[in-house]
Amino acid sequence: MKPAGIIGIVLIIAGVLALAYQGIRYTTRETVVDLGPIHATEERQKTIPLPPIIGIAAVAGGVALLIAGGRKS
Repeated sequence: MKPAGIIGIVLIIAGVLALAYQGIRYTTRETVVDLGPIHATEERQKTIPLPPIIGIAAVAGGVALLIAGGRKS
């Protein structure tokens, strides 16, 4: 398979995942109380939102690469 076809498939998969999950979630540990030898931390989940246009653009770009990579020169 041509490199353009492989990149196209990867873009389509990434676009579908971006549309399905609509964001990247991660967990951070933050210190709440720090009094000498006593430490209290809290785990907080944060989300980086991904606009749907990013997923749509990735899928469209992947389809375009698959079509362009499938043509014979």
